[in-house]
Amino acid sequence: MRPGLTGSPLDRADKLRGDPEAFAALLGDVRARVLDLTSLDPVVTAEGMIGWKSLAEAHDQAELILLGLDGGVPHLVEWRMGQPDPIPRSPAVFRALATLSPDQAQIYASARSLLEYHRRHGFCANCGAVTRIFRAGWGRRCDACGTEHFPRVDPVVIMLAEHDDRVLIGRSAGYPPGRYSALAGFVEPAESIEEAVARELHEEAGIRVSDVRYVASQPWPFAHSLMMGCMAAAADDALTIDATELEDAIWVSRDAVRAAMAGDPDAPFLAPPPYAIAHTLFARWIDE
Repeated sequence: MRPGLTGSPLDRADKLRGDPEAFAALLGDVRARVLDLTSLDPVVTAEGMIGWKSLAEAHDQAELILLGLDGGVPHLVEWRMGQPDPIPRSPAVFRALATLSPDQAQIYASARSLLEYHRRHGFCANCGAVTRIFRAGWGRRCDACGTEHFPRVDPVVIMLAEHDDRVLIGRSAGYPPGRYSALAGFVEPAESIEEAVARELHEEAGIRVSDVRYVASQPWPFAHSLMMGCMAAAADDALTIDATELEDAIWVSRDAVRAAMAGDPDAPFLAPPPYAIAHTLFARWIDE
């Protein structure tokens, strides 16, 4: 099972990003397509695809960012400084992700992450001066001190701890009623993936784990995370829940996970949606 938000068909065309003349030529291509967005949310067509518009429909004050090429056709997204701040995680965006295929969702994730980066990094972190877009939208340069800045990616571990053929799941206060998922947390500076998994499980649920193994990853564009899915073996099943992080945490059997994934109304919890990597972790575990 391929994780959600992965498998984009676009060629990211890195060599073109550093060639201003080549990028200018792309912007003169009448076939070029511009991602259709409402604020930061994708416009989804009746066929369940992300929507595109022509260059002529782009805002005349927008800067265009290269998402990539598909069969030589440029695919772009437009950025305008001073746009109203979007709703961070609107209901519309999650409705869209529930209908888009993983490859379509990844194109959108790339665009959203880049737009969030530009929205948050208009000033140089080195000297405070205004920065401007360069490298076809994949960086910002400060003309005052010459520092170049590039889109960031925040590493996050998301994991299932296993004990006695059960896995640990938890819920946060903001989840829909009944929803449980894998536990997760940001990787800290000078920390390995394995260390982050062990630390987060101990901090949030009070368990000690070993034998951490990587399963899969996915981009998560809220705002620019990389979710790294893992499994780990718990030494015991005694829980001490950090109430500031989790509303609840429980151990569930393979049959319980299977029922939740199938949408059984009698399942003990509501599974995460298919586009979430927690869904992939559950699927891999019940198939083992």
